[in-house]
Amino acid sequence: MNTPSSTSPTYAPFWWDDTPPAEAETQPLAARCDVAIVGGGYTGLSAALVLARAGRSVQVFDSGIPGAAASSRNAGIASGTTKSGYSALVEKWGAEKANAAYAEGVAARRDLRRFIEAEGIDCQYQTCGRFTGATRPRKFDAMQREAEMLNSRFDIGASMVGKADQHREIGSDFYFGGMIRPDIAALNPARFYRGLAARAGAAGSAIHGHAPVGSIARASGGGFTVTTERGSTLARDVLVCTNGYTDTTQPWLRRRLVPVASQMIATEPLPDGLMDRLLPTRRILSETKKMSHYYRTCPEGRRILFGGRLYGTQTDGAELSHARLHADLLEIFPDLADVAISHTWWGFVAFPRDMLPMYRLHDGIHYAAGYNGAGVVWARWFGIKAAYRVLGDARAQSEFRDRIVGAIPFYTGKPWFLPAVQAWYGLRDRFGF
Repeated sequence: MNTPSSTSPTYAPFWWDDTPPAEAETQPLAARCDVAIVGGGYTGLSAALVLARAGRSVQVFDSGIPGAAASSRNAGIASGTTKSGYSALVEKWGAEKANAAYAEGVAARRDLRRFIEAEGIDCQYQTCGRFTGATRPRKFDAMQREAEMLNSRFDIGASMVGKADQHREIGSDFYFGGMIRPDIAALNPARFYRGLAARAGAAGSAIHGHAPVGSIARASGGGFTVTTERGSTLARDVLVCTNGYTDTTQPWLRRRLVPVASQMIATEPLPDGLMDRLLPTRRILSETKKMSHYYRTCPEGRRILFGGRLYGTQTDGAELSHARLHADLLEIFPDLADVAISHTWWGFVAFPRDMLPMYRLHDGIHYAAGYNGAGVVWARWFGIKAAYRVLGDARAQSEFRDRIVGAIPFYTGKPWFLPAVQAWYGLRDRFGF
């Protein structure tokens, strides 16, 4: 394995160079509102926009700078897929329900594009497609069967590329061929958040930063009292949209979500001609490992942005080592040995026990969370679904609505079991099973 070159990167998301998180305008909390939303990321603001445009008074409470968490730290991959794939859905739910659920992801991705275009949000959206590399020959065979099923049921145009021809997609021999999904898109996540926040604010939503919620309690006269560090409000309805940043104030949700730290690095601009050799199609890339990587070019096509899950339960400190991730990048692309890393950053994604999104009403509170690393599409989708449910609108219907999501045994929010699970996944990747 190559040894990464010495570098001192910026410990902040690459996206923040162009669009740094902006402090929300400080404004007093309203004593009453129709809807209080906990969490000011994609989910919360998507819900707020729908509700405010429907004439509801909305207050959004974020514990820090709105948008500074996962919404501007992700890779900007708009997939709307499920973690375990279509065939696993069929096995779990049966063909009819699996078809409807997977079709919902297709619809969610298309609706994201429609929304961006209709609202005129400049977020460098492009339908570039995705190449998923097979890390073992048998993984290629499984993907080929998956592609055939997807094309027969959803007509998405998936195609297979054998190892002999994969240099058309990637300048590396690391994979054993792979699948092309032409329908997957990419965007600049920080720009998308900025556009979403601007529209939610213009519609009348009050977005409160540095307002962590300490409690949500039923009020004697109906509704809920939402108490924050900046005051309290009485809300008729409450939406909790905290995903990987769910804290101890939400014990029901916290016991059902596993936060996993995901880290990214960005290279310095590549020398002329090198990107054309390494990533000639400029597609998004992923792979079939359990501890998989995901990567893409920056929107301008000069840098590679490369991500993967952090090992262990590291949850604090800004300057985490990126040596392992850099070494993984060089294993795929040895030609990058002399290219320095300019940025490294991390944030939390969240996984329910069954690795499917959560959208439900529990004890009078609406929840939308658990996107399994695919939140660019799903977070907005379930935010608007939850908003429609508050409004009593039929568009709230979803194949994922109110499904049973069990609490994880002996778990209260700190994933003590994560190192062992990741070690097991690492062994499976290493020995190909």
